[in-house]
Amino acid sequence: MSVHAGKRKLETIPVGTLGVIPLVGCRKLGEMVDQYLVNWRTERENEHKNTLAFAGYQRDSYLISATISRFGSGEAKGAINESIRGMDLFLLVDICNYSQTYRLCGRDNHMSPDDHYQDLKRIIAAVGGKARRITVIMPFLYEGRQHKRSSRESLDCAIALQELVKMGVDNIITFDAHDARVQNSIPLNGFETIQPAYQFIKGLLCHVNDLTIDAAHMMVVSPDEGGMSRAIYIANVLGLDMGMFYKRRDYTTVVNGKNPIVAHEFLGSDVEGKDVLVIDDMISSGDSVIEVATELKRRKANRIFIMATFGLFTQGLDRFDEAVENGIITKVLTTNCIYQPPELLEKDYYISCDLSKYIAFIIDTLNHDSSISDLLNPNNRIQSLVTRYKNGEV
Repeated sequence: MSVHAGKRKLETIPVGTLGVIPLVGCRKLGEMVDQYLVNWRTERENEHKNTLAFAGYQRDSYLISATISRFGSGEAKGAINESIRGMDLFLLVDICNYSQTYRLCGRDNHMSPDDHYQDLKRIIAAVGGKARRITVIMPFLYEGRQHKRSSRESLDCAIALQELVKMGVDNIITFDAHDARVQNSIPLNGFETIQPAYQFIKGLLCHVNDLTIDAAHMMVVSPDEGGMSRAIYIANVLGLDMGMFYKRRDYTTVVNGKNPIVAHEFLGSDVEGKDVLVIDDMISSGDSVIEVATELKRRKANRIFIMATFGLFTQGLDRFDEAVENGIITKVLTTNCIYQPPELLEKDYYISCDLSKYIAFIIDTLNHDSSISDLLNPNNRIQSLVTRYKNGEV
């Protein structure tokens, strides 16, 4: 199997008829994924496609109709509106889509991650064990930030994963999990955490045409010790140096449930005159990455590009607008695997990295029960992309 010219050569018999259920809040991404699947399977020449094992292989759409109905009290029920018996089901859920609302006692209530997770369980319950296999694709892992216990605390992420497995979920696929060790809670089931390194580099190279990709002109920086592995990977793949900030905290006080950060201390080589890629898993309020960018500017860095898999922007975009106006940040890149507010997409400094084709590749390959290991390691694709960029072909 190989990725070549945007297609995969898949010849094994599918596990079951493919079905994709995008939950409310993930419909747009689900439709984009579905379009790729339809196009590939229409074009794919396969001598077995008319045999019984390939029944239902080519269809106009792989989306399965499923609905969540709400009662006036805010309670709900899930329903699947067509047959899914024997299907290989893939459920897509975006727990961060706060734009979705439902009526609660006559008022509009915005959906929280808890609501989206509960709806996911309702749809799994509606399947009722009739599917051949269930895979949950949850780009932002529910409660992934509550992955360990430091005092008498709940272990929400582990509980959620075990709950899904007990309900019949076979595989869970997520992107850039805050801590991949949460998979230890479900050691006998599939758990993949995928880093969209290729999509970030592609997004950057397609929108910025004057980068010099070498250690003398560019550097990768992790804003904290938790993100070291992803920064090391991209630095190694691109042949760059890397640095890291660590947060010096005041452990004598607690503000909003956290120990406040006193200062960001930098570990790494000189950044003066270099373009800097700041890599993180998420932008929450944005305070941390803006402080890191400010510190880098103070050390005379050139342009600063912020890359984060998930752009939550919980405090709005004003501080990013200000940082761009002040020349602290040049571009911000996040993926489209969680909700992107319209005002974000309108910003000149924002680059959206599309993951729909990548997710479609994963679904298509897993449906054929083939290995996705080459999809999880994009080194060859990144090298090819960088070579084309240096030759002026991107």
